Amino acid sequence: MEPGRLEAGCDEAGRGPLAGPVYAAAVILPEGFSHPLLNDSKQMSRKARETLRPIIEREALAWAVVAVEAEEIDRINILKASITGMQRAVRALKLRPDFLLVDGNRFTPFDGYPYKTVVHGDATYACIAAASVLAKTWRDERMEALAREYPGYGWEHNAGYPTPEHIEAIKRFGFTPQHRKSFHPKELEPTLF
Repeated sequence: MEPGRLEAGCDEAGRGPLAGPVYAAAVILPEGFSHPLLNDSKQMSRKARETLRPIIEREALAWAVVAVEAEEIDRINILKASITGMQRAVRALKLRPDFLLVDGNRFTPFDGYPYKTVVHGDATYACIAAASVLAKTWRDERMEALAREYPGYGWEHNAGYPTPEHIEAIKRFGFTPQHRKSFHPKELEPTLF
């Protein structure tokens, strides 16, 4: 972190699932912020993420979380949806950052923001890790709500990812409006024989 520069960390959660939105977050942390639990959200336990979420939301200088729904993902593709979500989260921040640190290796310039993409950035920069935690916890919460609306798919524990249980449920019950129709695993492709 460059002293005096407002840096927003950007990350997303939910690129790989078959159902539900992709969530994106942007977080500006105060200079020197650290927490012993903070790491790449995929490396953290659910309990650690849930412990950190209110701390990040309380102590961040600014934060925002947005969802890009399945219908839009199908229309523009998952990569563009992830980038669009991060851009929307940055625009929703109550402070304008001076610089963006973006997890991954792809981003699209917008609104004149200087930025840097960082592979495994959520394990490198606290602000990206914080964005990762918010995106993941908000998405998990949404998938649990959707699981109550569409029971039988196991979204409360598979979060819409292509687990054997989820694939079996699709074969039995069919697709829901929450399913992304633009991609699916081989197990769901029609066969010629």
